[in-house]
Amino acid sequence: MNSEQLSERLKRVGSYVEKNARLADIGSDHAYLPCYLAKHRLIDFAIAGEVVKGPFQSAERQVRSEGLTDRVEVRMGDGLEVIRSEDEISTITIAGMGGPLIAKILDRGEKNAALASRLILQPNIHAWSIREWAEKNEWNIVDEDILEENQKIYEILVLEKGNMTLTEAQRLLGPILMKKKSETFQKKWLREKQEWVRILEHLPAEERPEILEKKEELRIKIQMVEEVL
Repeated sequence: MNSEQLSERLKRVGSYVEKNARLADIGSDHAYLPCYLAKHRLIDFAIAGEVVKGPFQSAERQVRSEGLTDRVEVRMGDGLEVIRSEDEISTITIAGMGGPLIAKILDRGEKNAALASRLILQPNIHAWSIREWAEKNEWNIVDEDILEENQKIYEILVLEKGNMTLTEAQRLLGPILMKKKSETFQKKWLREKQEWVRILEHLPAEERPEILEKKEELRIKIQMVEEVL
């Protein structure tokens, strides 16, 4: 992968960045996404944020080699702290991390997240934690996507400011993905359900409170998936 040939996952993330946006890409991975969008004149300006020195330097080299230093600025800092109010950032992307970590980054940088009008988030696992965060922090899910690449399934969540109330099933499965019910969505949740059934069958028969609680949690999840599929 490079800034000319993005992975399908990053291309799909980039497709939700609005034309002429001012972008902050957090955990930018060589700044591939902002470089791609800047080269194709799809954004006005981007920050590529990195918290570790090595990836920060790699991103800097990438931006210089592409001749994009006038439109892509690489900054080192923890999460959303790389954003300043004068940057006038309209869109934030965070891709390729676990859902709980993305939610934690958004929590820690809540004030800077509020400077943007759109968040595009691609968790590798546990997307429910982002939906939970969005519901509590007055962000609304305006679109969702799901794709498979290299035998892994990824979800993408697009948030804009607004209130929403989700059911347990919507938090787990995604309110828009549930309606679209794509082949990839069905594949993911059929696989998850089969794994939960397997775990349930192998839990001990004893009636300790923690075991009973785990069994009930699995039964509820299995039922939610069955009702949607």
